[in-house]
Amino acid sequence: MPRRRLFIPILALKTGIGLGTIFNGRVSAQMADGIPLDSFGADGAQAVLALFAIWGLSQLVLSVLGVLALIRYRAMIPFMFFLYLVEHLARRWILLVKPIVRTGTPTGMDINLALLAGMVVGMALSLRSRAVVPVQQ
Repeated sequence: MPRRRLFIPILALKTGIGLGTIFNGRVSAQMADGIPLDSFGADGAQAVLALFAIWGLSQLVLSVLGVLALIRYRAMIPFMFFLYLVEHLARRWILLVKPIVRTGTPTGMDINLALLAGMVVGMALSLRSRAVVPVQQ
């Protein structure tokens, strides 16, 4: 039960992030990620926005899997925490290896840190074994 309570807000946030990057990519790129789109020129900015939309689509695919796990396959929730965590950490590693020029302090960092903490706690709670009560005959 605790894993579901933690999974629902993470799923909602990831769905919102996916939709936001698809339909409002300019604001997401500039405000949440601090990417100076105006300095890229029209073609460069359009390329960044297209990549944001593609990334948003991948977030939505992961969200659909999460909804499926929540509604039908509850035993899949630990795997979804793992999948979300691997995706998040791999994205962080890529940005360390290939950094993006940013302006100011991006507001998305706080949300990403909260998501990361929630995913780690959710993963730990979902893997914790429950005490098995023997059935008396």
